[in-house]
Amino acid sequence: MRRLLIWSVAAVVLGFPALAQGSLPVVATSAVLADLTEKVGGELVGVTTIIPAGFCPAHYDLRPSDLLAVAQAELVLYHGIEPWLETLLGNVNPEAKVIKLPGPWNMPQAMIDKAQAIAAALGELLPEEAEAFSHRAEEFASQVQTLGEELLARAEELSLPQIPAIVMQWQAGFATWLGLDVVATFLPEERLSLKDLAELSVQGREAGVLLVIDNLQSGVSFGARLAHELGAVHVVLTNFPGALPGAVDLPSMLRVNAEAIFSAVSSLED
Repeated sequence: MRRLLIWSVAAVVLGFPALAQGSLPVVATSAVLADLTEKVGGELVGVTTIIPAGFCPAHYDLRPSDLLAVAQAELVLYHGIEPWLETLLGNVNPEAKVIKLPGPWNMPQAMIDKAQAIAAALGELLPEEAEAFSHRAEEFASQVQTLGEELLARAEELSLPQIPAIVMQWQAGFATWLGLDVVATFLPEERLSLKDLAELSVQGREAGVLLVIDNLQSGVSFGARLAHELGAVHVVLTNFPGALPGAVDLPSMLRVNAEAIFSAVSSLED
């Protein structure tokens, strides 16, 4: 395996141009970490994103160009749900600085925490720019906090705590933060059965569930069927920027997800 990876990297390096000079080469496994790195690092970093926005990190298949990016990186950022990454690093780039940023990222404080951790990592690699990285992270935090306050005010106007919902597990934290009454959660659809559908349908009817909230990257057919069974509104959110119209970065993803829920709640009044 190690020999195959080394030969693969060598072949790719011969076929691809070198990375741009003058910027720190960073690999981010997801669009989430790439967006945060670009916001904090600015022109001082050259970021390569491994996993496209519409893919689940746990199920992604590496391309030869991904091997090249990892081999050249000085900093690698990952979530901890990419089972292939640590083995790959050990084979092609054991000297890279590696930062694991686990946990959710679709709420304001989680975004801010990860931005600050990335700023600290960049500051260690480029200490002369540490203050600039910290300043950009603070600006990002201010932007996201202001947006969060705006969205929570809108959620209060719409009385979201009075709206019972069943939510895909990976969007449950966001739905709870926004104020919804989350009465149950469900797993990715490949791990669900007709028995789960029946049990959630009973639970949903008893709670008077009005919304079923899905996560785009986890599949949406189970949630759509559950919503149909309950006569509820089906809402699809994204956990990655770039996957839904308007969600071009993390702050806009936050807004797009919130607005999708606000629109669904408003439709209940029609």
